Amino acid sequence: MSRVRVLVVDDHEAFRRFICSTLGKKPGLEIVAEAADGLEAVQKAEELRPDLIVLDIGLPGLNGIEAARQIRKLSPDSKIIFLSQESSMDTAQEALALGALGYVVKTYAGTELLPATTAILEGRQFISAGLSDYHSVAPSGSQVAKGLSGSETLPPLLPGESNRTRRHQVEFYPDDAAFVAGFAHFIEAALKAGSSVIVVATPSHRESVIQRLQGRGVDIVAAIERGCCVSLDVEEILSTFMKNDLPDPIRFFKVADDLIATAARAKAGMPARISLCGECAPMLWAQGKTDAAVQVERLCNQLTKRYEIDILCGFLLNSVYREEDKQTFEKIHIEP
Repeated sequence: MSRVRVLVVDDHEAFRRFICSTLGKKPGLEIVAEAADGLEAVQKAEELRPDLIVLDIGLPGLNGIEAARQIRKLSPDSKIIFLSQESSMDTAQEALALGALGYVVKTYAGTELLPATTAILEGRQFISAGLSDYHSVAPSGSQVAKGLSGSETLPPLLPGESNRTRRHQVEFYPDDAAFVAGFAHFIEAALKAGSSVIVVATPSHRESVIQRLQGRGVDIVAAIERGCCVSLDVEEILSTFMKNDLPDPIRFFKVADDLIATAARAKAGMPARISLCGECAPMLWAQGKTDAAVQVERLCNQLTKRYEIDILCGFLLNSVYREEDKQTFEKIHIEP
């Protein structure tokens, strides 16, 4: 298999490392250069003529859209994947209209970047599930990521094995704004799909998520009052199952079972569908308790085997990703 030469462009150093680490899992990919702004991206694209360019949109100096216009003229054979915090359909359409083959929303990069790369190298478009209306931007023959959207339904909450999909999704966000956007999108999509939602986060993140949801017209306060959304403080939840700085599995599952039962009761007379987003493991990681963080993620994997549940765990890259923690990072960034 011939090697594929890749240029990675993002102004956030930690996120560039994350992109390079993720792409490094795919045999045949070689990172030949990195760039931190649009002008540097154009220069390196012209100089190196890479096979693939992973290009952020929100770049300083020259934004990714304008950089792509110039790159298409200077290196027309380079395939482009846009990677952006922006989840609007209009932005995606503008980006794809330039001839790019892929668009991945940053909050979905952990699960979508490699599938997007595979699709694009095979000559197919890839459209992120993180777009606000992603089905309508996908042209015929393109690959649409199988993420949670308002048009999908989650399986009923029933203990035991099932052939239906369950997800434990781990996402790494470049900053607080991306974190809030990712959690808000997850919660909005889950509520639209008829799910009850459990949110376990810091007070500041919970407040910011509520404000963002209200700005998008989601009546999240009413959902909380009805019990369809259960909002909890992450430190209080951690205190219920941690023992000697490690999670106690018996306590963990007791707390999880009680929370799931509480959320399920909000759907009286209906099959309960549950989604959970939280930052228990991320908080432990930020406190330097990496072993505890890994164990919590593994317990979450087991939780998806006990129940049909959709889980999102959100990490902040700028506070948790360190080069010396790479092996631990890789252990956590898995799906069951």
